[in-house]
Amino acid sequence: MFSRVLVANRGEIAVRVIRALHELEIEAVAIYSTADKDSMHVRLADRAVAVGPPPASQSYLNIPSVIAAATTTGCEAIHPGYGFLAENPAFVAACEDNELVFVGPTAEVMARMGDKVQAKAELKRAGVPLVPGSDEDVASSSEARSVAADLGYPVLLKAAAGGGGKGMRIVRSLDELPAALAAARREADSAFGDDRLILERFVAGPRHVEIQLLFDAHGAGVHLGERDCSIQRRHQKILEETPSPGVDEPTRRRLTDAALALGRAVGYVSAGTCEFLLDDRGEIFFLEMNTRLQVEHPVTEAVTGRDVVADQIRIAAGKPLGFTQADVASRGHAIEARLYAEDPDAGFLPATGRIEALHWPAGDGIRVDTGVKIGDDVSDRFDPMLAKIVAHGRDRGEALTRLAGALDATVVLGLTTNLRFLRWLVREPAVTSGQARIDTLERIWPPDDWPDRTAIPAESWQAAARLLGGGWRLNGPRSLRLAAEGEEQTVSPADATEADGAAVVSGDVAHLDIGGRSVAFRLAPAPDVDRAARAAAAHAHAGGSAELVAPMPGAVVTVHVALGESVEVGDPIVTLEAMKMEHVVVASSPGRVTELRVGARDQVARGQLLATIEA
Repeated sequence: MFSRVLVANRGEIAVRVIRALHELEIEAVAIYSTADKDSMHVRLADRAVAVGPPPASQSYLNIPSVIAAATTTGCEAIHPGYGFLAENPAFVAACEDNELVFVGPTAEVMARMGDKVQAKAELKRAGVPLVPGSDEDVASSSEARSVAADLGYPVLLKAAAGGGGKGMRIVRSLDELPAALAAARREADSAFGDDRLILERFVAGPRHVEIQLLFDAHGAGVHLGERDCSIQRRHQKILEETPSPGVDEPTRRRLTDAALALGRAVGYVSAGTCEFLLDDRGEIFFLEMNTRLQVEHPVTEAVTGRDVVADQIRIAAGKPLGFTQADVASRGHAIEARLYAEDPDAGFLPATGRIEALHWPAGDGIRVDTGVKIGDDVSDRFDPMLAKIVAHGRDRGEALTRLAGALDATVVLGLTTNLRFLRWLVREPAVTSGQARIDTLERIWPPDDWPDRTAIPAESWQAAARLLGGGWRLNGPRSLRLAAEGEEQTVSPADATEADGAAVVSGDVAHLDIGGRSVAFRLAPAPDVDRAARAAAAHAHAGGSAELVAPMPGAVVTVHVALGESVEVGDPIVTLEAMKMEHVVVASSPGRVTELRVGARDQVARGQLLATIEA
């Protein structure tokens, strides 16, 4: 067994791997960027080494720096976690060149399976059912048009070199294709350093089901059952569970047989996952093989009792698997919810801020994997996932009940998260019934009465006034004017009350937990002369004017218009990028662009004015 292993990642997965190493009595070496020097994974590791250079988001992708960190600290192996370099064959080759063991498959197998173009050819030869689509990179707009015309719209653009929803676009018509191609290429290049795309038929309304595999270097291989990952937003998973409520035993056998056959055919070694689409007719279509640990591995661990990370490490050290398929048993049901720093009310756009208060749930069957702590700054440089909250029960009903209770007990104050949304989601009939498909969320979110359900109650305004009013000192102001979530209210001393739920004051801001959402209350600013002038100018025109503001913090990728240009509703104005995902800000009304406040490569804050359109 290894004595020292470098963990080439950050956040919750770095913490998870470090804990597995410690349980195996292996010394863990962490790496960190300038932004992560005081992070949880750095504190937990036995040693830590800085990697670079800036920007921080690129530090963990710097292969020479990561290799140097491992060799100078005497590590024998590198565990990549997921994301960053986890599916980069060049990194695996660099490990081999420096006599370091990569905890994962060989570079050759990774290249064959991790590259969707090569993988499709391999799978076609093996007879695995595939979604119809291009066999090669769609290198030009004309080629994409031709393939899409043959397949019929809608079609799906996908990054050839990676997954996780990055570089992916649903294209519903020919008119949408050029812009979707450009955006998907930029996103793929930013996330994976490879802008190649493939184009497939869009399969409407299937389940997303995956099979967890383990293969050792001695020819033994097993599956650990399936996971259902159908509940997604922006092609990224939110809830995952095992077993799937939509998979019967014959279908399970077809899925696991196909996955095991593929693993054996390519000589796979390590933990890996085969992903499939399952339609209502029972047809299965292979999507891709993830040649790494999956985010959602904890639900599999909960029902099988296996430590998948420890199994990975033992396999990398050359140990035999040590058990057979007959030894794998599934007990009960497990469901995982991903807690993200994002705003579901604003299209699930990333959110940033400082964690001012934090409370994780505990209890029977509850597990929390996280890499954040109070005082951490959550930026737009990295993936927005803060934690995974997992519930295990004797059956699906008990697991859902436990997960709902765990989410109710979770508190995160200081920045916007999807916690309130998750509390709603796990109680929705589409979820509790087990009937969710990959397009379910598009159909049920947001519910019609969401604005009424989520209105800030009077008692929260009153509690914020008490927190910000300094105890209503003698000769103090007779009332306070507060601002929160785009609203303003005046509260008098007589109405001020204690906060009913979690609350914290940081500087001049009171953060209150309102149904799972961290709401920031401030003293309302004095009237803004510029804004008032713009509002007056808007009233002077028949149609008024529209201000376009940044819906999220990030970098300006493209400004699509020029000052004085005429635009129509829906025309792209500015494209922003945050956490390697792009978002297009479009014109909300027709008119002429009278203000442009940003240019390409500018960094913007959420709410910052981008442009003004005058009717």
